[in-house]
Amino acid sequence: MTRTLSSLFASSVPILQSLSIIEKISGNEVLAKVLKESRNSIEQGGSIAGPMESHWAFPPMVTQMISIGERSGTMDYMLDKAAEFYEMEVDNATDQIKSLIEPMMIVFLAVVVGGIVAAIAVPMFSIFETIK
Repeated sequence: MTRTLSSLFASSVPILQSLSIIEKISGNEVLAKVLKESRNSIEQGGSIAGPMESHWAFPPMVTQMISIGERSGTMDYMLDKAAEFYEMEVDNATDQIKSLIEPMMIVFLAVVVGGIVAAIAVPMFSIFETIK
């Protein structure tokens, strides 16, 4: 959401129209509701960040960056930085999950291969015993 909103602001799309676009394409009812509240807040002379700050769906860092962007006139830059930060967090979380899954997959495959070897070797040994 922050990356798209940043691109819209950088392209000089009006704020109300940008929020309306994001609201429609978000695919998340909670997010769409908060964006609609932000749009209503702007129409009444308020800020974008106000409704977002009071909702759990937006992390404090995002709302603070949006608030700073509003005050400084660098909304597109601040939203872009917020998007970069959260993309980095997602990448780190993905790497952590991969580092946990890899050893489990190795153990699982070792058990499967061991089971296959045992399924082949045990009958062979019993055949050798009957031949003796």
